[in-house]
Amino acid sequence: MREPEAGSEFAIGAATAAGPMADTQYILPNDIGVSSLDCREAFRLLSPTERLYAHHLSRAAWYGGLAVLLQTSPEAPYIYALLSRLFRAQDPDQLRQHALAEGLTEEEYQAFLVYAAGVYSNMGNYKSFGDTKFVPNLPKEKLERVILGSKAAQEHPEEVRGLWQTCGELMFSLEPRLRHLGLGKEVRPSTTREAGWMECSLRSWDAVCRTGDGENSRGGFLYWPFPRVTPFPSEPALDSEMTSKLKSYEFQGSHFQVTRGDYAPILQKVVEHLEKAKTYAANSHQEQMLAQYIESFTQGSIEAHKRGSRFWIQDKGPIVESYIGFIESYRDPFGSRGEFEGFVAMVNKAMSAKFERLVASAEQLLKELPWPPAFEKDKFLTPDFTSLDVLTFAGSGIPAGINIPNYDDLRQTEGFKNVSLGNVLAVAYATQREKLTFLEEDDKDLYIRWKGPSFDVQVGLHELLGHGSGKLFVQDEKGAFNFDQETVINPETGEQIQSWYRSGETWDSKFSTIASSYEECRAESVGLYLCLHPQVLEIFGFEGSDAEDVIYVNWLNMVRAGLLALEFYTPEASNWRQAHMQARFVILRVLLEAGEGLVTVTPTTGSDGRPDARVRLDHSKIRSVGKPALERFLRRLQVSGGLSPRKTPPTSPYLSSLTGRNLSLPLFFSPSFPGSEVQLLEYEASAAGLIRSFSERFPEDGPELEEVLTQLATADARFWEGPSKAPSGQA
Repeated sequence: MREPEAGSEFAIGAATAAGPMADTQYILPNDIGVSSLDCREAFRLLSPTERLYAHHLSRAAWYGGLAVLLQTSPEAPYIYALLSRLFRAQDPDQLRQHALAEGLTEEEYQAFLVYAAGVYSNMGNYKSFGDTKFVPNLPKEKLERVILGSKAAQEHPEEVRGLWQTCGELMFSLEPRLRHLGLGKEVRPSTTREAGWMECSLRSWDAVCRTGDGENSRGGFLYWPFPRVTPFPSEPALDSEMTSKLKSYEFQGSHFQVTRGDYAPILQKVVEHLEKAKTYAANSHQEQMLAQYIESFTQGSIEAHKRGSRFWIQDKGPIVESYIGFIESYRDPFGSRGEFEGFVAMVNKAMSAKFERLVASAEQLLKELPWPPAFEKDKFLTPDFTSLDVLTFAGSGIPAGINIPNYDDLRQTEGFKNVSLGNVLAVAYATQREKLTFLEEDDKDLYIRWKGPSFDVQVGLHELLGHGSGKLFVQDEKGAFNFDQETVINPETGEQIQSWYRSGETWDSKFSTIASSYEECRAESVGLYLCLHPQVLEIFGFEGSDAEDVIYVNWLNMVRAGLLALEFYTPEASNWRQAHMQARFVILRVLLEAGEGLVTVTPTTGSDGRPDARVRLDHSKIRSVGKPALERFLRRLQVSGGLSPRKTPPTSPYLSSLTGRNLSLPLFFSPSFPGSEVQLLEYEASAAGLIRSFSERFPEDGPELEEVLTQLATADARFWEGPSKAPSGQA
């Protein structure tokens, strides 16, 4: 589970000087923020062995991150391969001269660089935060001239032309159904899938997974990330766990065949570098962790990944921290299947000391949460909580904080880890006053001053005591309960507990499409609620008026985010595209419904003449009105789930205030290693610098990887051609 993507304050960006080629919500503005994560000093302090360990883990993460292209859209692997060929043959400065000679303006070429940087940063042509498609902000005909006249096209004319013909139309298409990822007639299915060619098949498969059959759903089967394609060239022998799962299922007239091996050529490279990293592991926990990850990626075994996660939890306070696999399910329409990510980071000792104090106070602070003791875990499993400087983050986006692993059974019985990504936060929240939306003028300076510090507090509480709190009532496969049926009373009804999780059921299988939003809503609410506690603020070094300012800006940031969230709602499909933003909208509604002038939203007209809004929070009523409202809401979320995040369309007059505006996250990228050398390469914080970092990431095998990606995408193509092209007898 993640704290939201870094930089999710959403500065409104400008279009190119010549005006946008498409609706501005589907382009990345030329002035979008681009930040290179600074980890130079932390890397310098590593020993030679630690550097080699970090190096090979980073390369494993980068290789695995390529799978996200295949998980995002059918055209994304081809777009990536095309861009990689272009910039390997000519760097951005060299290609610029050619582009200007072909008739592009400086603004149009910059728009192309920003688009390419966006594809690399998001690992696809859909925004990782919100799942909205973005397209190049220049005429298609001009870009075609640049591509087909490039040095890459001169050297490999058939390959470059073939890539353009495959992805050119889809790169620019804003056909209504292609504008957003998801399920439904008005949105595009994400390619993060288990089986099925059509939405009906995906829905049937989801139903199969939720039948409660232990063989289908036990042990994290819902996160199964390896559906198809041939496994490694020298195929390893199947273990008994895998043999029992690779079979056919019939459900409501649909036939499902579970196989393994998707992304096998990519995962083979992941495994190679995990094997090398083992040589430099600092202890037996790391060695066994990596051995289990290797087993997981070789066999396709979720149980092996869970075993690796157990060793990862036990590896307390490592100098080099990492995690890798198919982890987060935010982008899956059903909220179950994991997208690949991998990170490598080094400890930031100063901020980690504050988090350690928060962990030491956790058991006392848990008692402050507004539910009975019986609804809290029997024992708080003290986790690691560190602030890290990110060296590598491979995937579709970089979050501000993480609470993992996501396996409910491990979290309930063995614990978890929290990490706050310090060098991400350091650059993510440098807010420009003129780009602050929805705030009153007299709030802006205070907001800019305290946004970063307040978010440090929110991330700490969100991850440790939000995601780390609360008990799931479970009946295991032997019929035993983890609670006393006779004495535990539901405080919402005054009656005994009437429902619980049965063997094989998980949070995701029960809550499905709202699972992530529900949990993020609970964690965000815990952060707001506990930031009022003086002990929390003292831990982070805030007292007196500074503490009050931190509280105010933390709450103000949340209610502002509730308005920003409307950009992530798709009215045509009546669905939310981002879990954190759905959660924040719900919290805004809770605080608005608390009344008494706690929060007011006033419609206005913006400087551009379009509808706008202003939000105001009454500081004096946070404790007297806001806290009791959150208390009631949190208790209902934890105890009964009665106020789950709303699936109904947000009946808000402010929806039009955001429609069509481009609320773009900054693009982040990390340093690179030149091939096998353990030497950190840093790049300028620009679209061109970001592109160079990716172009130099795979110097030995770039062309091979592009071929692998296009082959895997071609093998997948039949799954997106409709039911008439599906193999006979299958759905």
